[in-house]
Amino acid sequence: MVDIATRVWNHKWKIDPIVRSLIDTDFYKLLMCQSVFRNKPDTQVTFSLINRSKSIRLADQIDEGELREQLDHVRSLSLSRGESTWMRGNTFYGKRSMFSPEFMDWFEQLRLPPYHLEKRDGQYELTFEGSWPEVMLWEIPALSILMELRGRAVLGTMGRFELEVLYARAMTKLWEKVEKLRPLEGLRVADFGTRRRHSFLWQDWAVQAMREGLGDNFTGTSNCLIAKNRDLAAIGTNAHELPMVYSALAKDDATLARAPYDVLSDWQDEHDGNLRIILPDTYGTQGFLDNAPDWLAGWTGIRVDSGDPATGAETAINWWKARGEDPRDKLVIFSDGLDVDKIVDLHKQFQGRTRVSFGWGTMLTNDFKGLTPGDTLAPFSLVCKAVSANGQPTVKLSDNPNKAMGPIEEIERYKRVFGVGEQERLQVVV
Repeated sequence: MVDIATRVWNHKWKIDPIVRSLIDTDFYKLLMCQSVFRNKPDTQVTFSLINRSKSIRLADQIDEGELREQLDHVRSLSLSRGESTWMRGNTFYGKRSMFSPEFMDWFEQLRLPPYHLEKRDGQYELTFEGSWPEVMLWEIPALSILMELRGRAVLGTMGRFELEVLYARAMTKLWEKVEKLRPLEGLRVADFGTRRRHSFLWQDWAVQAMREGLGDNFTGTSNCLIAKNRDLAAIGTNAHELPMVYSALAKDDATLARAPYDVLSDWQDEHDGNLRIILPDTYGTQGFLDNAPDWLAGWTGIRVDSGDPATGAETAINWWKARGEDPRDKLVIFSDGLDVDKIVDLHKQFQGRTRVSFGWGTMLTNDFKGLTPGDTLAPFSLVCKAVSANGQPTVKLSDNPNKAMGPIEEIERYKRVFGVGEQERLQVVV
């Protein structure tokens, strides 16, 4: 096992680049990339970095030269032979050859496109523009780089023994969480923490700890490189990006109202089983389910990713019952702002009423809260989102208006089209 504290103390970035592979990314990005490659390959999309935690002034903490060096390194990466073999030949979600030969031929030749970086008001403005299948693969590396560089700025001020104690405390903190989860019968939890991790080495350590501590109750990781290296299941389905871009391409309100369902119709053409998971909150969960076609009720489950998680699960259970489905046969995946106490509470509340699973993110792979003076390593809310498609702005409403994004006038239009009324504002921590 890697001695992380010593590795940090003796750090040389060429030995430990922040992103070390094109598959050092979330599995759902690759699944979505193949869908986009098949259905919308020529769509021109812009992605932008968005720091929701305005008090964290990244441009004051992260050296621009270091940031460019790490971004340029990602542009030099290509798929290795071993990585290609894993993607072409591995079994994912019970399906062999999940990725088509045409997609793999394209991916094996891919180098990520250029980026645009500026400083403004203590923040970095980082954007990526180009064809959707290419630029979408910048999201996870960009977030991983910014999160880790901010951490490295803090770690660089520490002495060797201070680092040893820091990581010992962080390991103890995580292991105590594992011990709290152990008694939960039938627990299903996966690592979803790539995008806002402390570092690759720390995420890899956390995954190993979860695997040893929870056994088969730990179902896998969203990180493809770690899944490959540790012989684990790669976990993930789809994200808000798909309906956001499809909706931006809509020519009128009627087409806009259909767009979120068009996304899932295209998805259904490629995937079945546990990959048929609905993400309903992009433009409000209740309205999405109320207007959903009957065929969607037959899908395997739902991911709850904003708003009050218990309310989201109850809404899904009531919807399934109304559509003649047995909720006990369905899967609810909780994935928003989870930590151990919330996982315990939700598991107890819904176990037996539906099949429950958890995608545990930032507070698994980056919980250094309270471990440094001034809490300088506490995680914060950083995202990288598609902000336009073919020149039209994208919009996300969410079940939490604090997560909404897009021009104000377009947000109001989307709320009208999708029938979204007053929403409860919840604090966005990560």
